[in-house]
Amino acid sequence: MKISIKLGIMAIALAGGINTSMANELIIFPAKGQSNEQMEKDKFSCYGWAKGQTGFDPMKAPTTSTPPPSQAKKSGGVVRGGLGGAALGAIIGDSSKSAKRGAVAGGLIGGVRQGSANRATEQKTEQWKQQESSNYANNRNQYNRAYSACLEGKGYTVK
Repeated sequence: MKISIKLGIMAIALAGGINTSMANELIIFPAKGQSNEQMEKDKFSCYGWAKGQTGFDPMKAPTTSTPPPSQAKKSGGVVRGGLGGAALGAIIGDSSKSAKRGAVAGGLIGGVRQGSANRATEQKTEQWKQQESSNYANNRNQYNRAYSACLEGKGYTVK
């Protein structure tokens, strides 16, 4: 469930819909009575420091690696298998019954193969999405930890 929510947020962010930092907003309290102006200066300072420490910039839109090839489902396995089976049946057998049987058998085999190939493509795509989501979440978590440590060092309570 959590992964599907993160994937949804990431997909919207990649499309330019929102900045994902909204989903991971920290709550900062000025524990030593710092003014709002001082807090903004400290937040900006810690943003730069955390970005430098982690290499992650929460203000940038997330980027992804290259997706797995051919995400579109392919079809035609039944037709290709049927044609191949009909040709083989006609060559091996003497009658039109052999060609028909070959066409049916080839069509079944072709359909099964194509379905398996489509499922494998879907699985690779899903694994890629999960990996991208996990990478983003890990990078964001590292940034948040660094940002929080910096602010805590400046006298703020961060949750």
